[in-house]
Amino acid sequence: MAPISKECDFLVIGGGSGGLACARRASGQWGAKTIAVESNRLGGTCVNVGCVPKKVTWNAAAIAETLHEAAAYGFNIKETSPFDFKTFKHKRDDYIKRLNGIYERNLEKDHVEYLHGRAHLLSKNEVEVVLDNGSKETIRAKRILLATGGHPNIPNTPGAELGITSDGFFDLETLPKRVALVGAGYIAVEMAGMFHHLGSETHLFIRHETFLRTFDPMIQETIVKEYERQGIHIHRNSSQSKIEKKDDQWMTIHYTDKTSPNGSTLDIDCLLWAIGRSPEVEDLGLDKAGVNQNQKGQIIADDYQNTNIENIYSLGDVCGKIELTPVAIAAGRQLANRLFGGPQYQNAKLDYTNIPSVVFAHPEVGSIGMTEQEARDKFGDGKVKIYKTDFTAMYYAMMPPEAKAPTAYKLVCAGEEEKVVGLHILGSGSAEMLQGFGVAVKMGARKRDFDSCVAIHPTSAEELVTLK
Repeated sequence: MAPISKECDFLVIGGGSGGLACARRASGQWGAKTIAVESNRLGGTCVNVGCVPKKVTWNAAAIAETLHEAAAYGFNIKETSPFDFKTFKHKRDDYIKRLNGIYERNLEKDHVEYLHGRAHLLSKNEVEVVLDNGSKETIRAKRILLATGGHPNIPNTPGAELGITSDGFFDLETLPKRVALVGAGYIAVEMAGMFHHLGSETHLFIRHETFLRTFDPMIQETIVKEYERQGIHIHRNSSQSKIEKKDDQWMTIHYTDKTSPNGSTLDIDCLLWAIGRSPEVEDLGLDKAGVNQNQKGQIIADDYQNTNIENIYSLGDVCGKIELTPVAIAAGRQLANRLFGGPQYQNAKLDYTNIPSVVFAHPEVGSIGMTEQEARDKFGDGKVKIYKTDFTAMYYAMMPPEAKAPTAYKLVCAGEEEKVVGLHILGSGSAEMLQGFGVAVKMGARKRDFDSCVAIHPTSAEELVTLK
């Protein structure tokens, strides 16, 4: 065994949002000698190939959508040239590079030693890190956090390698003319909306009748109908048999769907797989430390982020609890508090209930708490009351009927007190709106608490405090 070259109180493997939040809290606030290891770019999926560049791209798509709608308000806007996707892409890259630098400076500010390399567990207390130059460091740590995140899946379909994943989306230098996306989760739905509004002919292949199938049925039905109204081609009950290269730019996807059960083809110049993600554990050495995994390969951790090994912890996407950046950050900070913050934090942990989430579709979708069916399953039909509305937001008042996008809200209430156990919203502004309403739901608000709040008029949000 290689000699020990470094020792520390806390070794964090994974420089994504959760790992960095935990490392900085442990060192910067509680004084633990901490080392962080990352093999890629600091910030993880969210900063580099996820939330951040996605939202920048969504902003661009929203601007394109607004320009299209401006005519209804009397604006006569003529484009002198098409959207400059390449310039946009490089400006977005520069922004991400600035964030990478900020993350590294923050580690330095909080006295976290940073190693850029690939880490492998040797035992429950020792880790080997292969650095960029090929040299190796062997680190002995009193405690170890595994926060290595995940990566996109690619199917076994023949020719699947001709496609890209959400990672590759951010490497595109030109906007595709015709794109096919395969998947029904938030990544596929968000990227389909962005491609469409930026000008690509967009085809979304889903396995069932709707997408976003973990969301309340009201959300599923409304957003599917709206995507079709906008002109996105949705291929229901679809499967792909093979992908064939046609020439240097184009490929052919062979598929079946609801309208072509005997098979059909589509020529495309971009294929994006968004069929799920797997934990980044392939060469982590979990077996050498005895860390347990589930059938999906995810590290098994309890609500305190404990694994089955007493000094090894895990959080974020590699555990697969709730794969959202703010969840990993919050869990990381609570873990650092519990491990190094003293007796007052001995029971510190993240509460995984009532976590709000948003899909940056067109329009936006927001959800917190239980779906209607989940509430009925838990409390019984007689104990659940639903309040819902759908309407056209005032923004669309100047537009012809065929150009008006929907807004739909639902409150799921339970018990005699009508506690709000679920809130589901779809429409413009839903992302910003949900953060405030999320606090109310988290605090245990009842329907009458919503009713007691005076409406802000004219807004869409006022409908949530005036539901009958």
